[in-house]
Amino acid sequence: QVQLVESGGGLVQAGGSLRLSCAASGRTLSTYTMAWFRQAPGKEREFVGAITWSGGSTYYADSVKGRFTISRDNAKDTVYLQMNSLKPADTAVYYCAAALSYRPASYYSTSTYNYWGQGTQVTVSS
Repeated sequence: QVQLVESGGGLVQAGGSLRLSCAASGRTLSTYTMAWFRQAPGKEREFVGAITWSGGSTYYADSVKGRFTISRDNAKDTVYLQMNSLKPADTAVYYCAAALSYRPASYYSTSTYNYWGQGTQVTVSS
């Protein structure tokens, strides 16, 4: 079992930055593909980005490409989401997720992921 705990959310003005962290316990993250998803009120959970087990490849939703960056530190069993140039449309609960999948085509689907964190709220004011 993998337990994931997100932190770093909060309230920020448009144009600002936040850095989310996702810390794992119970099992090392080093073999897992990790991803961030988000869910706004009344909307489905949507893919934000993913990073392969080695950190060698990253994948992003078009809506965040160029503004968000995923990274990982396997020695600390932690994954990060650096969010810059935030917009009100980025307001959502952000979740990290872990999967033992190595097929890039699968990274965009919630059903790929075996473990989820409880989420952290990000609110961007205009």
